[in-house]
Order: sequence, then structure tokens, then C-alpha cells
Amino acid sequence: MMKKLEINNRRFLGSKYKLLNFIENTVNENCKEIKTVIDVFAGTGVVGDLFLKKGKEVYFNDYLKSNYYSYKAFYEPVKVDIEKIENIINKYNDMEVHEENYFSQNFSDTYFSSNDCRKIGFIREDIEKKYKAGKINEREKSVLITSLIYSMDRVANTVGHYDAYRKIENIKDKFFMYMINISKNGETKSHISNEDANEFIKKVKADLVYIDPPYNSRQYCDAYHLLENVAIWNKPQVYGVAKKMDRTNLKSRYCTNKAVEAFDDLIKHCNCRYILVSYNNTGDKSNSRSNAKISDLQIKEILEKKGKVKVFEQSYNNFTTGKSTSIDHKERLFLCETAEVCEKSQIQLEDSNNFVKSPLNYTGGKYKLLPQFKNIFPQKIDTFVDFFCGGANVAINSNANKIIAIDKETNLIRILNLFKNYDYMEIVNKLDSIIEKYNLSNTYKNGYKFYGENSSSGLGRYNKPYYLKLRDVYNHMKDSNERDFMFLTLVIYAFNHQIRFNSNGEYNMPVGKRDFNSSIRKNLLKFCKKLVVKNISFVNTDYKKFKLDLLTGNDFCYFDPPYYLGDASYNENDGWNEKKEKELLEYLNEVDKHGIRFALSNVTEHKGQKNEMLINWAIENQYNIHNLNYNYSNSNYHLKDKNQVTKEVLITNY
Repeated sequence: MMKKLEINNRRFLGSKYKLLNFIENTVNENCKEIKTVIDVFAGTGVVGDLFLKKGKEVYFNDYLKSNYYSYKAFYEPVKVDIEKIENIINKYNDMEVHEENYFSQNFSDTYFSSNDCRKIGFIREDIEKKYKAGKINEREKSVLITSLIYSMDRVANTVGHYDAYRKIENIKDKFFMYMINISKNGETKSHISNEDANEFIKKVKADLVYIDPPYNSRQYCDAYHLLENVAIWNKPQVYGVAKKMDRTNLKSRYCTNKAVEAFDDLIKHCNCRYILVSYNNTGDKSNSRSNAKISDLQIKEILEKKGKVKVFEQSYNNFTTGKSTSIDHKERLFLCETAEVCEKSQIQLEDSNNFVKSPLNYTGGKYKLLPQFKNIFPQKIDTFVDFFCGGANVAINSNANKIIAIDKETNLIRILNLFKNYDYMEIVNKLDSIIEKYNLSNTYKNGYKFYGENSSSGLGRYNKPYYLKLRDVYNHMKDSNERDFMFLTLVIYAFNHQIRFNSNGEYNMPVGKRDFNSSIRKNLLKFCKKLVVKNISFVNTDYKKFKLDLLTGNDFCYFDPPYYLGDASYNENDGWNEKKEKELLEYLNEVDKHGIRFALSNVTEHKGQKNEMLINWAIENQYNIHNLNYNYSNSNYHLKDKNQVTKEVLITNY
């Protein structure tokens, strides 16, 4: 039976494996009701592993790809065919490799023998080929890469890191590939990210945030450049005696004079009840590279901005609690119990500076009109009902006691409920997985040049064949959460991010110019955060089926129907006609008879035409017509005469 390697079977600077009892006892004795944990600088992942085994939901994050693959390998909730992986590894171990490759050409007789280098290079290339050919899934790829890295680390000709190698003649062949031990195959409550810690922390929320940053000027990307090279496998040029690749984009601020500033920013954005910081008391060493970049006092001062701080410390043999002292060889834990402040503001539209934009760039969205709405909408609202909610720009920014967002477009409501039922990182991971699977562009990670395109011309030419394949697969799938995430991906990559179906119920929008870029990700993050604190429900129904008897004079209804004079995709094929316009106006009269306040968004004039029915209805019923200042470039993309006036209005019964 093949020997399996555990997560702690890797040499790693600052590993907390021997301090797990210290960490666990500190949390157990001082933190209440911990269900979710964020490990911001996860390293090998041993601390996250501790909490995962205790039944907690754990977020693993690290900026090194070699660590990221490790988390996916050990914890990603995706099934692995273990027998298949074992057979692949056994074949690797049985083979002899005589042909030179990237790894052997660059690293022979340095960290490994020439024979071992040829074998390692062949294995890593073969893993990539198997993944691209669909013979292994993404987690199985991660298992193989992690097994390779762990096995390399067992026999590498180093003192535990790759800043240098031992000068030895006739290095012996030692490499043998072991498989890592997957204790729970696809059943863990884990979330995995490969981001800068200070950006990652802004996107997540948990009961406990564990922080174990670099302590001194020794960059982890320098110490583990070789393993990172193998993980990324871009085959870069290497330099110097240590054979290091360009690591500019992997440098950490925590190893520089910016460490205090970075740490302050990180703590400021922690969204949690407890913060636990590991920071080694290295003292003043003769080698300045080993000196800590952040002092104990600075750590305490920064944490105390967030809440009450206790300091615990452990020597090699002792564990004591209380205020820390300056003694060499002490490991410290700084525990901050944050001051959670959640004050609910008055029931009104929020200040314009805090408006959140929907990640769905839905045609006719009212985000840019929100500052004007603020001055017209009622200041106090009990239940806010957003009929024809679209991307929910108005609903999400209305801070009523209860918010109901209604739309008859089933797929739209399913997407909005995804935003409500999944956290930001879960959504991003799902989308990124689909994007990678279908070879769609990801300029957030790779930029435009990677795809041979630029921002001006857009990504339509590159994405078109992959987009059409995804669209075809989606249109032939049965309803499921996976299908909903595919639909969201399609909308993001579609022309003007629009939603349209043909007579057979198939999504038929062509590909657009943009992808899942930083702007959409930013909007998604803010939208998801806002949903957490909102009492909001998304309802899939026709507006006429809503029971007005459920509302009172303290409530407010907002209507944003397709415009009778409009030319957006949802208004094609006579989608919103004169009959439907008349039915809506009659329904609004019923709202008024129930003593319920309402506001109606519409246009009285567009492309030289006037909506006489709407104008006469408002005048006859003595409703107020508020003129607004805004035109919809997204709706008027094929309007040739830009001088033709569109008069946007908000009609109210109060």
C-alpha cells in the first residue's frame, strides 16, 4: 500500500504545527461560538486544518500558488478518484526518463540529481497534459502537483528552503513520488483563495480571523521559488546561483518597511468577532534580515483600534497567559475581541456616497438616478416593494424594515437569490471555475495582452467560440445551481450584459466585449455585503399577482416597467405593448386607492414620440410628474441621432 504524506510533512519557515495545541487552547478558552475561521496567511495550511478537523467552516488563503494547490488538494469539496491518482503516481515511479526538459536543463545537479530533475520535469509536464486533455479534474491536478512538491521537498539538497543548495559532487538519485493523504474526499467545509491578504480580507466574514504574516525581511517567494516555479509551470528564465525566477509580483509588503502600514490596513478590514495574530518575538538579531518588521507595541496599538486585546505567549517548553514581556524565543498570540457595532440607520435611501451598484448591468438600471430618487422617495418606509426589480439597484439601496424585490423573469430572480444564498468567495470561485473550464478570458487575473486583445477592441473575438459553447451547454441543461452559475457567467460575458430568450426558451444573446473584470467583481462584493444586512427577499412572480392587501400606508411601492417607448432587448417582439401599459396604469390606480404610496419610473418622450397615454393618466389622476436628468446609453446603443430627446420622469401619488 502506498505511503501517504500528511499536510504537515513539508519543511516550511514559521510553520505552526508544533504550536497547534497552544493556538487551540487559546481559542477554546477565550472565544465563544466559533463556527467560521479565516486563515489569511495560511502557509502550509496546518492551522486551518486544525479548525477544519474540529468541524469549523474554514477559509484558506495564500498568495503562493504552491500553497494554493495544496489547499485545493487536501480540502476542496470535489471528489477525487484516488485509485486513478495512485495508479498515475505508481507509473511515474516505475518509469525512467532520458529526455531533457525545462526542469533538467535548469536545475540538474543543484537541488536534485540530473536523473531526478528529468523525472520531476516530465511528471510536472505530464500532469498539465492530463488536465488539459480532461483526464483529471482540477482537484486531481492539485493532488498530483501537491504530491510532487511534497515529495521533492523530502529529498531536496537544501537546509529546508531554496535560497541556496548544498555544494555536493555526484548528487545521488533520491526522488520518489508519494501521494498526499486525503482524509475527507470532497466533504469538507472549506473555501480556497489565492490572493493578496489585504484584498482577500475585504471580501469575507467569519467568527475568527487567524493572521500569521511574515515576520521579517525574508521573502517566502525567495525561500520557495523553486516549488512555486513547479506549481505555476510557466517555465520562466532563471537567474543566479540559486536559479531563481522573477518574483517581483510575489513580494510581500510584510517583509518591507511597509509592514506596519499593511498590517493596519488588514486589521481595519477584518469583518469578524475575534482576531488572533501569531507574531514571533525574534528580538534584535545580529542579522538585521531576521528582525521583526512590526513591534509588539505596534501590533497592540493597531488591534486596540478594533477592540479589547489580550496577549498570550509560549516558550519552547512552557505555556503562560497574561501580558507579554520581551523574552527571546517566545511565540506570541495577540487576541482581539472586536467591538461589533451594527447601528441601523433611519428608514430611508442611503447617502449617495454609499450607494451600491448591482453586479448585473441590467438594461435600464436606475443606479445613476438614485441620488435624484433620494430627494423624492419617502423618508420613512416600513415595507418597500420593488416591482420589475431588474438588477435590484433600487431595492438594495432602500433601507426599509423589509424589502421585497419582484420580477417575472425567472432566471433573473434565480441569479439574485444566488447572490443572497452564497457568499462572495463562493460565487467568485464558482464563476472562475466555469471561466477556466470553458477557456473564457479572465482579464482580472491575466490582463488583455494575454489574450492578444486590448480594452478598446474588447474580448468578443477571443471569447466568441468559448461563449457559444457555454451557451449551448446551458440551453440543454436542466435547472440546477450549477446551471444558474453558468447563466450568470453568460450574462457577464454577453453583449451589454443583457438577458433575452428566444421563442424556444433558449438564451440567445451574442457575446460581448467584456468579461468578469475588476469592476464587476467590485460591484459583486459590495452587493453581497449589503445583502447580509438587508431583510430582503427576491420573488419570481407577475406584478398583478401581488396582494396589495398585505400593505399599509406606511409602505412604499416602486415600479420600473419596460418602457412603452423603449427599445431595449426585453421590449422586442412586442414585449411591452399598449395593452400592458394600460393594465399597469390601472393597477397603479388600485395601489393609490389602497392608500399606498407609489413611484413610477418611465419616459414621457423618446425618439420624437410622446407617451400620451401616460401623460394623460398622470394629469387626470393629479399625480406628480418629476423630471429627471438621465439618458440610458445602454438602452440606446443603436440610436443614430443623439440629439433626439428622451424625457425620463418619476411619477408619484404623494
